[in-house]
Amino acid sequence: MTSSYRPDALIASDISAYLEQHQSKSLLRFITCGSVDDGKSTLIGRLLYDSKMIFEDQLAALEADSKRVGTQGGEIDFALLVDGLAAEREQGITIDVAYRFFATEKRKFIVADTPGHEQYTRNMVTGASTADLAVILIDARKGVLTQTRRHSFLAHLIGIRHIVLAVNKMDLVGYDRATFDAIVADYRTFAQGIGIADFTAIPISGFKGDNITAPSDNTPWYTGPALIDHIERVPVGDDDAPRPFRMPVQWVNRPNLDFRGFAGTIASGSVKPGDAVRILPSGRTSTVARIVTHGGDLAGAGRDQSVTLTLADEVDCSRGDVIAAADAPPQVADQFQATIVWMDQEDLLPGRAYWLKLGTQTVSATVQPPRHIICVNTMAELSAKTLSLNDIGVAEVYTDRGVVFEPYPENRDLGGFILIDKLTNATVAAGMFNFALRRAQNVHWQAVEITREAHAAQKRQHPRLLWFTGLSGSGKSTIANLVEKKLHALGKHSFLLDGDNVRHGLNKDLGFSDADRIENIRRVGEVAKLMCDAGLIVLTAFISPFRAERDLVRKMLPEGEFFEIFIDTPLEEAERRDVKGLYKKARSGEIENFTGISSPYEPPQNPEIHIDTRQMTAEDAAELIIEHILGIWSPVL
Repeated sequence: MTSSYRPDALIASDISAYLEQHQSKSLLRFITCGSVDDGKSTLIGRLLYDSKMIFEDQLAALEADSKRVGTQGGEIDFALLVDGLAAEREQGITIDVAYRFFATEKRKFIVADTPGHEQYTRNMVTGASTADLAVILIDARKGVLTQTRRHSFLAHLIGIRHIVLAVNKMDLVGYDRATFDAIVADYRTFAQGIGIADFTAIPISGFKGDNITAPSDNTPWYTGPALIDHIERVPVGDDDAPRPFRMPVQWVNRPNLDFRGFAGTIASGSVKPGDAVRILPSGRTSTVARIVTHGGDLAGAGRDQSVTLTLADEVDCSRGDVIAAADAPPQVADQFQATIVWMDQEDLLPGRAYWLKLGTQTVSATVQPPRHIICVNTMAELSAKTLSLNDIGVAEVYTDRGVVFEPYPENRDLGGFILIDKLTNATVAAGMFNFALRRAQNVHWQAVEITREAHAAQKRQHPRLLWFTGLSGSGKSTIANLVEKKLHALGKHSFLLDGDNVRHGLNKDLGFSDADRIENIRRVGEVAKLMCDAGLIVLTAFISPFRAERDLVRKMLPEGEFFEIFIDTPLEEAERRDVKGLYKKARSGEIENFTGISSPYEPPQNPEIHIDTRQMTAEDAAELIIEHILGIWSPVL
């Protein structure tokens, strides 16, 4: 069989007619997933080959590569069409997500070939996030495996409505019907347990082409559709009930003083000029004046269209806001229950601040210890204190301000988010909002008559937070105590929060794990903020080993109120002092997670004040800090 695609051979009129016909076809996005060596890349290569989406030079290169690799006994190795990375070809595996386009007479397709290895589960989640259908491949010789279950559960969790169970490599089991039926029965039991109500099972051979584009004579006992026939007929958007209008604002278009439009892609519903809309999270209302596009104004626009809206009123609206139907707006909340797929080698640190990106919204968020993680083999809910690579868990998520959202099953665009590590900028998790916590709706800020400015004016000082950080034994508490004595002598209103003292009361329930250290600093930061609101000068003496948490506290306060004071003492010097005998215990293994020994300390990169204890005494350090603070505060102090 010779397969080639030669658009260059068409005359101009034929090209025009082809493109017009091609443009009117519906588009189906689907993924192939499953365990390692189930034949995902081979299947996609076969689909490209049989749909004549291979150029002649590509076919020649494929035939040459197949002979060189020699994995298929001289026959074409279709997997080489998709496995584009050198590492993939060398190992015979898929590492990254490969997207391919092909078309038949009835429909266009974008297919994502996702890796089967457990360590690349995060790549599978990426490919599944935009798919309408999932082809779950199973090697007929191996049956249902753990990764089969994991990918099926993730596909269902992410909201893929159509599942094809492709039992592959039937040629290697002699096209045995009993083998096929046993696999389907096993999978059905599992699928029903996770909520997959229906799926289509097809016996195939990606290598031989059985039941790919046409029914195979090798499986006379199978009377269902061939794979191509089935995916050509799967409805796209068939369960999309009419939904209210939502458009996340991506960009404020202001080319001149006479035009101000809000650009974005419509996530759901439709809109037309004159429609009443609400801007969230502010809640301001207006009406749509125009729907502007590059090709001219539109009389109406719907889902997935990219447009610019102008409004009848001058309202505050910026990137990250959502323009929605005025009478049916989405929710706004800052506390949620979410399902999270952890995708990073480093475990989740509960309480640590991550960037949460939801559509065009980016906020700071913390994840609480998970309520449970889900075992993909048994669907059991297991207790856990954190999330590790490939874990799927349910946890509460808190954001630093209100987020416009809808539960993920109702709206992928306003319900699906990613978490980004603030230090490395790596995407560490994908998540789905299940619902807002009730307390997020019931707890509101109470307006107060006496402002923080009034409290500060009464004390005739500016509130400040002096954050002393350094290793155990560096001299933080000693220097902080001297600074407070000097402030008190000057008639200033201050309070010192010391690490050991706080752990006797407020934080007595916390240990010294990374997660507990993070929660320790978060609580101290909240208390210090309240004290600053009361107009006090607050001093804190904590190791606070992680930059992320120190930055978290800094962001709690107005600009210029947080002073990071690094008490820089080398580890050997701090250990030599060992006033409390802690280093000795840590070296002998009596104390776990001890900063500097078995737990890291991340020194400040740009502290407001840097004290090198090798060059000055504690008294001199306190004087330097007071001089620095007095210089900044003059003439108020």
